[in-house]
Amino acid sequence: MGTKILVIDDEEHIVELLQFNLETSDYIVDYSYDGFDGFLKAKENKPDLILLDWMLPNISGIDVLKKIRGDKDLKNIPVIMLTAKNMESDKVEGLVGGADDYITKPFSIKELLARISSVLRRYNMNSPREEEILTVKDIKLDLIKHEATRNGEKLDLTLKEFDLLKILLQNKGKVLSRNFLLDKIWGYEFYGETRTVDVHIRYLRKKIESPDGNEKYIETIRGIGYKIE
Repeated sequence: MGTKILVIDDEEHIVELLQFNLETSDYIVDYSYDGFDGFLKAKENKPDLILLDWMLPNISGIDVLKKIRGDKDLKNIPVIMLTAKNMESDKVEGLVGGADDYITKPFSIKELLARISSVLRRYNMNSPREEEILTVKDIKLDLIKHEATRNGEKLDLTLKEFDLLKILLQNKGKVLSRNFLLDKIWGYEFYGETRTVDVHIRYLRKKIESPDGNEKYIETIRGIGYKIE
């Protein structure tokens, strides 16, 4: 069975271009011109990757992304945003919202194919083994169930927050630079926008650390990055 890609974009010529090039590269392609319909197709067909336009009629791509990340059957499917919105704030919003990559229109087909390959490879490499349960103090990360708990209570982490916590726990005691985290979690060097990492770390801290500040897990190493002991 080949790798299935779902394209959600309201521009017919873009969809035709993507379908031709993806099928030429041996991907199985389905498509939708509408966010609601695209979400339903994702639910029905469970693609291996979704290419999602930001500016869609009726419901924006970022809202479709939120629906995907909030759905128990779809939340772990990688999503690459395709959009004409190229401001740094837009990229940060897309990545914080759960996108695995972000590519602006007009784009190079070769670059897009390379990024698709990179994202799929990263997901396949990160497939957990059964014995992989990571812990720090009272936090447990179950990589099989893709579940984080603190004192047995489930933590509501986004996909990127989970991945950040996982890589910090896998490198306990090591200082991981912002660029390293950016490269490992998003799969490529996103130069000049390492504050994306800081935003995710801030959200992650709010969810795992005690409000009174007495229980801290993630240590900031000034000018470098972060670590967990």
